[in-house]
Amino acid sequence: MVRASELLTEHDVELLTRALLEWGGPAHSSDQLAFGTGFAGAQDLLHQRQRLRKALGEDAPLGAADWARTLLATNLAGSGVEWSTTTGRDDAAAIRMLRVIQRKPARTVSPY
Repeated sequence: MVRASELLTEHDVELLTRALLEWGGPAHSSDQLAFGTGFAGAQDLLHQRQRLRKALGEDAPLGAADWARTLLATNLAGSGVEWSTTTGRDDAAAIRMLRVIQRKPARTVSPY
């Protein structure tokens, strides 16, 4: 179990929580995509993303599976080309930041 503050900067956490929020707005998942990213289905992704956002925001410890789900769901944020429109963030900058973030919890995620 590892807290976000042990791995990430405040800006990193903001990007992850914003990307997870996309799944409840413009982004929609099929059951197959959700299952492939470690969730039981699309409804579970919606439920779990709320829990994961809260845990990140409260700096609560997350296990390897939750870190993996967070990174996968963030990487596949679903809003795609609409990312900059729906978040107000530059797409290219967000992708570069995401690639840096993905490396930080590698040791935490690897057991999963």
